Amino acid sequence: DFYSSDFYTDKLLQYLRERAPGDDRPFFAYLPFQAPHWPLHAPDESIAKYRGRYDAGPDALREERLAALKRLGLCPPDVEAHPVVADGAPEWADMTDEQRAVSARSMEVYAGMVDRMDWNIGRVIEYLSDSGELDNTVVIFLSDNGAEGAIVEAMPLHGARIAAQIEKHCDNSVDNLGRPSSFIWYGPRWAQAATAPSRLHKAFTTEGGIRVVGFVTWPGFDRQREVGTAFSTVMDIAPTVLELAGAAHPGTTYRGREVAPMRGRSMVPYLSGGAEAVHDADTGTGWELFGRRAIRQGNWKALHLPAPYGPGGWQLYDLAADPGEIHDLAESHPDKLGELLTLWDRYVEDNGVILDPVSVFDFEAEA
Repeated sequence: DFYSSDFYTDKLLQYLRERAPGDDRPFFAYLPFQAPHWPLHAPDESIAKYRGRYDAGPDALREERLAALKRLGLCPPDVEAHPVVADGAPEWADMTDEQRAVSARSMEVYAGMVDRMDWNIGRVIEYLSDSGELDNTVVIFLSDNGAEGAIVEAMPLHGARIAAQIEKHCDNSVDNLGRPSSFIWYGPRWAQAATAPSRLHKAFTTEGGIRVVGFVTWPGFDRQREVGTAFSTVMDIAPTVLELAGAAHPGTTYRGREVAPMRGRSMVPYLSGGAEAVHDADTGTGWELFGRRAIRQGNWKALHLPAPYGPGGWQLYDLAADPGEIHDLAESHPDKLGELLTLWDRYVEDNGVILDPVSVFDFEAEA
């Protein structure tokens, strides 16, 4: 009966209840769910809520979600969504009935997995409310990356071996999907139904890989219930928590040893309404993974994607006007691209980035 989302929540609630009565010291609680990472698993009752919900396929879901984002004001009404990058995943219309059934059920399992996570978060919120601590607790929720779009059996270095083990040891029949003996994922088309209008998905330095939903809630924030558009990163969480707790980071040394300084900025001034942005306009923020690179300053972003996903050189996008990263402005704005590449060079030096010209995806798995 073990299910990780339930178990982690049970343990966190146990720790909260074990706090000494009357202890008014600030507490920090971290609840890192494994969900909804593959392999996709969820209790039968959670999956059942979504039976038939995705039978129209990922393209229909993508259009439905884009329309909802526009209706809710979460993206511009005239936004241009980046086209789906299929990575070999077939069109819905070209799939057999059995393939569509497996694909739709995989998405149902994913939805059930998220549903169960949401239910568990509700258990924590309910405890905080019942204990009288909710109004004195800052709750931060976010995803760690964009939706997972990898076709696992096609991944380099280890994909073929994973596929062979799944075939040998797992039961991926339709009726068993989502149960402990199955091992499934949902692929790039469903992932891009989640990341639209952004480009691509997890493992890319495009917006689809790094732009995620996030909530910060506390009645004391002036921006409570506001849909914010200020750029922030996961590195901003630690300085935010420290400021809220009235604690100071030690700087460059701690207990006689060197430590790295924090790179983030506290979000408290922004959340409290005292600032219009978390980061200064000239701040550069970089990313790199698998030879894929990006650097952002304000709404400008330089992106470097090796083939086949990009030209192998730097591209330039204005995210305010083009959140889908469709229109490359590198040729028309060379000075801006140059500014960003200067920031990129600084990012590489400050972080000790090793720029290997060969991507991990250039290697094939050994037999």
